Amino acid sequence: MFRARRADRIKLVYFDGTGVCLFSKRLEDGKFQWPTIADGVVRLTAAQLQALLEGLDWRRVHERRQTRVPIAAS
Repeated sequence: MFRARRADRIKLVYFDGTGVCLFSKRLEDGKFQWPTIADGVVRLTAAQLQALLEGLDWRRVHERRQTRVPIAAS
């Protein structure tokens, strides 16, 4: 994944099993919230990547919380 200097454009190169694909996106307003790079690697979950590609703040994505089902009194 590559981003432009102004952070309004990104390009993603990936292999889909049959060939190499190039995904490109430019935001009309705003900037992509780019994650910090640690040891030359960016680690994102699938949900965080999807939020980043949509132009949303990926840091606000978290795992679904487990809700407890109340036990009916007998």
